[in-house]
Amino acid sequence: MSSPIDFDRYDRIRPIRWTGEALELLDQRKLPFVVEYRNCATSDDVAAAIHDLTVRGAPAIGIAAAWGVVLASHRIEAPDGAEAAHKLAPAMERLNAARPTAVNLAWALARMRRTLGESGPDWREVIEREARAIETEDLAANRAMGSLGAALMRVGSGVLTHCNTGSLATAGFGTALGVIRAGVAEGRIQRVFAGETRPWLQGARLTVWELQQDGIDATLIADSAASHLMKTGQVQWVVVGADRICANGDVANKIGTYQLAIAARHHGVKFMVVAPSSTVDMGTTSGDMIEIEERDPGELFGVGGSRTVAEGITAWNPVFDVTPHALIDAIVTERGVVETPDTEQMQAMFGA
Repeated sequence: MSSPIDFDRYDRIRPIRWTGEALELLDQRKLPFVVEYRNCATSDDVAAAIHDLTVRGAPAIGIAAAWGVVLASHRIEAPDGAEAAHKLAPAMERLNAARPTAVNLAWALARMRRTLGESGPDWREVIEREARAIETEDLAANRAMGSLGAALMRVGSGVLTHCNTGSLATAGFGTALGVIRAGVAEGRIQRVFAGETRPWLQGARLTVWELQQDGIDATLIADSAASHLMKTGQVQWVVVGADRICANGDVANKIGTYQLAIAARHHGVKFMVVAPSSTVDMGTTSGDMIEIEERDPGELFGVGGSRTVAEGITAWNPVFDVTPHALIDAIVTERGVVETPDTEQMQAMFGA
């Protein structure tokens, strides 16, 4: 059970490919039936791909944005990084506006901006290396988190996950799905369930497909079946990702996460959040301060392009919700595990 994980077996998908001239993004709107990469030649192409969910998942959004800055740099001239940062500011603002809730997006852009400010005449090479570093560091962090999260589980555990938090949402291996991959590889996880995740069905279209590519059996459930599943005793952990983690341990994640946490607490099921430390926002004191993105209500009016709702109906379509820290048993990052998180514990781990 302690043998090294075979990453080649459990980590085969890459959603982001840099060619040197363009960014290729695996179009997640077309999965699982069409595997097709979207070519982004400009930073605005990347911003559009982030906004329309061609690429999604907080870490992947940050990585894509970093490469978007590199693409924007191809269209300007500047003697040094400071001047380049000034000229690239409008492109970075458009990238940042593409998805306001995911803190990794702003984090990656701030890192690229800081790197530019510290660079000289070789600023182009410097920021390309920085974008590559953001990507490679994310992959290493995911693999570390996988082992840390899996170690919290007993052999034979059943897990339920929500949305997609795997290779498709990151540089590779995944956050919550990385824990599941590691748990399966180590023999700790025996059963995997995935909620369908309305309205874009990331669980149904992406998570179970991604696990299938690695030979991991997963059972799809309707989102509304989660409480009943917990009641049957087949699930010991709910494992999810995060788009923003606050200074007190509150977590913003895909809509539906909060109700899973409530149900898990009622049924004695443990609740784990898995995300890189770049998702931790110590400048946001609690979930009450988070801007909750709302998308087109029309996304609720149909499935797969077929309308299922009568004309004239209104809809409300928040994309995220906030899970209070009191409902979370563990936050797992590459820096370590925060159990029963609160402000004091978050400060001890991430305050420096």
